[in-house]
Amino acid sequence: MATGRTHRPATRSRGIPEATVARLPLYLRALTALSERSVPTVSSEELATAAGVNSAKLRKDFSYLGSYGTRGVGYDVEYLVYQISRELGLTQDWPVVIVGIGNLGAALANYGGFASRGFRVAALIDADPAMAGKPVAGIEVQHTDELEKIIDDNGVSIGVIATPAGAAQQVCDRLVAAGITSILNFAPTVLSVPEGVDVRKVDLSIELQILAFHEQRKAGEEALLEEETGGPVAPPAATVTRRRASTAATREDGPTTSGPESGPDGDVPAVMPA
Repeated sequence: MATGRTHRPATRSRGIPEATVARLPLYLRALTALSERSVPTVSSEELATAAGVNSAKLRKDFSYLGSYGTRGVGYDVEYLVYQISRELGLTQDWPVVIVGIGNLGAALANYGGFASRGFRVAALIDADPAMAGKPVAGIEVQHTDELEKIIDDNGVSIGVIATPAGAAQQVCDRLVAAGITSILNFAPTVLSVPEGVDVRKVDLSIELQILAFHEQRKAGEEALLEEETGGPVAPPAATVTRRRASTAATREDGPTTSGPESGPDGDVPAVMPA
């Protein structure tokens, strides 16, 4: 199997828009679920609903791949899984190095979804000498002094930064100098990189702040409507149903608590990349 350093996906040269590229993993996740249920074909409407997009956008996205489906039949699920996997570069091995093995880095190392999606955690690296040699997810942590050698020896293609914000830029600079051109950044800071280096940022606090904005807006709209109607506004039927179900469960089983939502492949929150 080829490694990531020997091949790059041709999406840019073929003119596939970045917005389409960002949706391809959503389609792949939905298609993989269908494949696991031995569903042979799927309509654009069904697949769009499963992926959370509209069917017109899905058909436009697939046209960039040269896949148009068959009228009255739909899309061949297995073929689309292969086609999208190939376009995303997932038909080969992508060695990944994770730098920063604190709570988040350790959780990423233990995430079971990497291997099944074409990514191999080649090394775990941390600046703390006390961490060196300790096994995490079956891999011994190595010190940052060995960073460049580790990248070269393992043909690493993608670097994951899970360090504190203050150390992230220095780690990024060393990754780039060692030949890494794709970085996934979990550190709460903006990284400065040269042209030709791709950075994807994952910031859970920003996502929560966006949700808080929407919650505040909904509360404001309800308050305005209540003021205009002169009385309390009934909650949506779905909310009432959820509340009733929750109350019934509490009465039957007693109060319960639950931890953060987990993805299907491990103890990583569901917001992890599919």
